[in-house]
Amino acid sequence: MEEALLTSSAAGVYVICPTPFESDGRVDVASTDRMVEAYLKAGATGLTILGIMGEAPKLAADEALSFARQVIATVAGRVPIIVGVSAAGFAAMSGLSSKVMDAGAAGVMIAPPSTLKTDDQIVSYYADAVEAIGADVPWVIQDYPLTTNVVMTPKVIMRIIEQSPSCVMLKHEDWPGLDKITTLRRASDAGQARRVSILCGNGGMFLPFEMERGADGAMTGYAYPEMLVGVVNLINQGKRKEAHDLFDRHLPLVRYETQPGVGLAVRKYVLKRRGIIASDTLRKPGPKLSPETIAEIEWLMERIERS
Repeated sequence: MEEALLTSSAAGVYVICPTPFESDGRVDVASTDRMVEAYLKAGATGLTILGIMGEAPKLAADEALSFARQVIATVAGRVPIIVGVSAAGFAAMSGLSSKVMDAGAAGVMIAPPSTLKTDDQIVSYYADAVEAIGADVPWVIQDYPLTTNVVMTPKVIMRIIEQSPSCVMLKHEDWPGLDKITTLRRASDAGQARRVSILCGNGGMFLPFEMERGADGAMTGYAYPEMLVGVVNLINQGKRKEAHDLFDRHLPLVRYETQPGVGLAVRKYVLKRRGIIASDTLRKPGPKLSPETIAEIEWLMERIERS
C-alpha cells in the first residue's frame, strides 16, 4: 500500500529510535519490533530512525536499509516514518533515500556536514542535497549545531525553506534556541516565510517552553516517551501548570540523559530496564556505564516511578 508522505502540518511526538543491538553487536530484530510497539503505545505520532542517536554511522549500508525496512513494515502505515539519510557524499544519500522511500518512509532527514562555514555554503549544500534525493521527497532540516558545528541562523533556514518546496520540517536542536523558534514563527505568521513544522530535540530539555514559543512538538528519544507525549498534549490543551509539573518530574533524568558522550548509553540502559529492548549494547566505539553511573540512573528511575 502507498504510505502518506510527510507534510508541513506534522505535529506531536516523533520518537527518535535507537538501533537495538544484541550483546554481540548484531542488530536485535526482536527488540526492534518490541521497541516500535512500545513507542506507538506511548502515543508517538511518528518515528525517526537512523539519526545521530540511532548510531547510523556504525551501521553498514545493508544493515541500515534492513533496519529501516523492518521498522517501516512493523509500523505498517500507522504513523509516518522519517529516515535519517545524512552521508559524507550525495551518492550514498541518494541511494538510501530512494530505497527507504520505496519501502514506505514518509520523508528523510538531512544534517549538514561540519565542513560548511558560511551561509551561502549551507544554502548551496541543501540545494545539492535536494537534487540528490529528488525534489518530490519530503525532507527535514536537522539543525543541531552542538554536534554538527554548523550554525544556521533563522535567515538561513528561511532561505533554505524558500528555495525548496519539498522541505516540510525543521528539527530544531539549537541551544540556546528558544528565540530562534519565536523568530521563525513570527516570520511565517507575517507571511515573510513559508510555514513548516518545527519539532524539537535535545532530549526534550526545553520542551514545554519550545511548545509555548510555537513548536509543533518533539522529535527526540527520551526513555520515557509517554512524558513527551503528555507534555505536548497538555500544552495544546492549555494546561500549562500540569505540563510543567509532568516535565519537572522527569527533568533530572532528562538532564542526565542529555550528557554528551554518555547520553545514549544512559537511554539504552533505561530502555532495557523498562523491558523495551533486551540489551543496552552500543556498537564500538562507545562508552560503558560505571557501577556508580548505573546506581544513579536506578535512583532517578525510582524517583520517577514512585511519584
